[in-house]
Amino acid sequence: MEEQQNNSSSSLKVIIAILAILLAGSLVYIYKITTDAKQVQTELTKTVSEKDLVMKDLQDLKATYDAAIAENTSMSEELIKERDKVVSLMNDISKSKGDVSKYKSQYLKLESNMKVLMAENESLKKQNTVLTTQRDSTIVVLGESKKYNEVLIGQNEELSKTVEKGSKLTVLNMKTAAYKIRSSGKQVETDRAGRVDVLRISFTIAENQIAKSGDKDYYVQVIDSKNNVLGNKQTVSFGEKSLTYSFITTVKYENKTVQVSQDLPGKDFAKGTYFVNVFDKDELVSKTSFTLR
Repeated sequence: MEEQQNNSSSSLKVIIAILAILLAGSLVYIYKITTDAKQVQTELTKTVSEKDLVMKDLQDLKATYDAAIAENTSMSEELIKERDKVVSLMNDISKSKGDVSKYKSQYLKLESNMKVLMAENESLKKQNTVLTTQRDSTIVVLGESKKYNEVLIGQNEELSKTVEKGSKLTVLNMKTAAYKIRSSGKQVETDRAGRVDVLRISFTIAENQIAKSGDKDYYVQVIDSKNNVLGNKQTVSFGEKSLTYSFITTVKYENKTVQVSQDLPGKDFAKGTYFVNVFDKDELVSKTSFTLR
C-alpha cells in the first residue's frame, strides 16, 4: 500500500514536471510571438510614418510649383513638367505598401530640381520687374515727348498760318476813272457814259518783306449796270470754282510797294453803277464801284 502511494507520488511529480516544461515552453513561445508582433507593428508604424513624411514633402513641392506656375512666367512650361513628375511620384508612393525608402532618392532629385528652377524663376521675376519699370518709365517719357511734339506741331501750324496770312499781299487804294480820248490823244476824265472811251483801274500793292517775290497775276472783273462782264470775258477755273474776268494784270513784285494801273477800252458804256473786283486767283482782295450818268 505504501509502495502504491510512492508510485502515485512519483507519477504525479513526473506529470507536474512535464506540465512545467510545457508551460515554460508555452511562455517562451508566447513571448517570441509577442515580441515578433511588436517588431512587425513597429516596422509597419515606421513604414507608415516614413510614407507620410515623404508624401508631405512631395505635397510641399507640388504646392511650391503650383504657386510658381500661377505667376505665369515664361518658365511655366518647365515648371508644369516638374510638377507632373512630383504628382507621378506621389501616386506611386500612395499605391506602395512596403518600404518607401527607395523613393527618397527620387524625391531628393525632384527637390534639387525644384531649387534650381525656383532660383531661375525668381531671377526671371526680378528681371521682369526691372524691365517693367523701364518700360513704364519709357512709356511716361514717350507720352511726355508725344505731348511736347503735339504742342510743337500745334505751334508750328499756328506759326505757318500766321506766316501764310502775313505773307499775303495787301491791295490798297483801289480807284476807277472814266476817260474820253480826244483826237489829239489827250485823255479827259468824264462821268458821262456816252463820252467814255476807256476805264482806268488802279490800285496799290503794299510792301511785305515776308511775301514771296516774283511775278504776280491779278484778275480784274468789271461788271456794268446791266450785270455784264466787260473786256475779255474769259473764264478761269480754280478747283470747283470758276471766275469770269475782264483782264489779267501781271505785276513784278519785289517786296516793295507797287502802283498798278491798267486801262480797259470800250464803247457804248451804259449808264448806271459799275462794280470792279480784283481777285488773287479765286480770292477777292479788293473791290470798288463807280457811276456813269
